[in-house]
Amino acid sequence: MRFAAANFSFGFIIILALVLFYYWAAKARKAALERFAQKEMLSELLSRLDYKKRFLKLSLMVLAISLMLFALMRPQWGFHWEEVKRRGVDILIALDTSKSMLAEDVKPSRFERSKLAIKDLTRNLKGDRIGLIAFSGNAFLQCPLTLDYGGFSLSLDNTGIDSIPKGGTSITSAIKEALRSYEGGQKKYKVLIIITDGEDHEGALEQACEEAKKEGIRIFCIGIGTKDGELIPVTDEAGRKSFLKDRQGNVVKSRLDETSLQKIALNTGGVYIRATNAEFGLELVYRERIARMEKRELEAKMNRHYEERFQLFLWLALFLLLLECFISDKKTIKGVS
Repeated sequence: MRFAAANFSFGFIIILALVLFYYWAAKARKAALERFAQKEMLSELLSRLDYKKRFLKLSLMVLAISLMLFALMRPQWGFHWEEVKRRGVDILIALDTSKSMLAEDVKPSRFERSKLAIKDLTRNLKGDRIGLIAFSGNAFLQCPLTLDYGGFSLSLDNTGIDSIPKGGTSITSAIKEALRSYEGGQKKYKVLIIITDGEDHEGALEQACEEAKKEGIRIFCIGIGTKDGELIPVTDEAGRKSFLKDRQGNVVKSRLDETSLQKIALNTGGVYIRATNAEFGLELVYRERIARMEKRELEAKMNRHYEERFQLFLWLALFLLLLECFISDKKTIKGVS
C-alpha cells in the first residue's frame, strides 16, 4: 500500500488531541456533578445513562473520522501500466544579458521582468522541450533543450547580466547559437524566442535570419524597453549607484530598436510583440502561435498507474456514522415505555 497524499497524516495528531480533550472534559463534568449533588442522588439522576453505549458512540465517531482522514491520504494498491506520449515543439529562448537590460523602464528592470515572464511560460508548457541561450556580445547555450522544466528553471536562476563576459548586444550570435543547437534535426517544430531591447551591435543579422529560415526555425521577438530610451543604472564595488557612461564620459541611454526585431520575425514566419508592464507578451505568443503549431512526439514511456482505494474507507466511515446515529446512550428499562 502507498499513499498519494501522505502529508495529511498530521490530522491523526488532531484526532488524538480531541480524544484527550474529551476524556478531560468528561472527568471535569463528573467532578462538577459530584459537587452539585450527593452521591446517592447523583446515582438516581444518572441511573438511565448507559456509559458503555456512550463510549461505543464516541469510539464509532472517532473511528469514522479516522477512516475519512485515511481516505484523504489517498491509499493506493494494485496498478496497471499506461503508455504516456508527450508531444510538442522545441523552444529555445535567447535572453539578452547585456547591461542595457538593467534599464528600469519596465519594472523591476528589463532583465528581471524577462526572467519572471519566462518562469510564467515554463509553468504553462505541456510537453514542449525548452532550452536557454544567454547572449550579449556573443552567445552561450545555458541550458540544452529539455523536458526537465525544473532543471531549466535552475539554469534561468543562474543566468545574470555578467553571464557573458563580452559586452554589447549581438542578436546575430544568438541566432547562430540556436542554429548549432538545432543542428541535425528536422526542418520544422523549431522555435526561437528572442527577448531583447533590439540593439544589434554586430551586423550580419540578415544572413543569420536567412540561415534560420532555411533550417525551419521560426523566430518570435519580444522587444522590451521604450523608443524614448532609458538610463542604465549600475552599482560599483563600493555599493554606490550611478548611470552607465560611454568612453567619452557621456551617459548612455538604451532605446528599443523595434525595426530590427520586426524584420527578424517577418523574415522567419514569426511575430514581434512589444513588452509592457501590463502584458509582457511571452504567454500570448505561446498561446496564440506556438501552441497551435504542428507538434511531434518527443517522448513515449510506460507509466505505472496505481489504483485509488479511498472509496472503500469513505463507505466504511459513512456506515459507522449511520450506525452511531441509531445507538442511544440511554439504558433500556423493561416494562417502561
